[in-house]
Amino acid sequence: SAINLTKNPIMHSRTKHIEIRHHFLRDHIQKGDCQIEYVDTLHQLADIFTKALPKDRFFELRRELGVLDIS
Repeated sequence: SAINLTKNPIMHSRTKHIEIRHHFLRDHIQKGDCQIEYVDTLHQLADIFTKALPKDRFFELRRELGVLDIS
């Protein structure tokens, strides 16, 4: 849904709470300065920072980020 918000310049009632300064990314996408693409959850490294994960998934993402286990 975040990708759809960047592509649609119309302000919907669901996006009213987003301040104008937060439309920075959408403006740059429309200008062609950058592009966004969907990242499947299996390849989403940010999940380690935003979700409670099972132990095996946590260790997998930690390894992909290059974080060393010093224990």
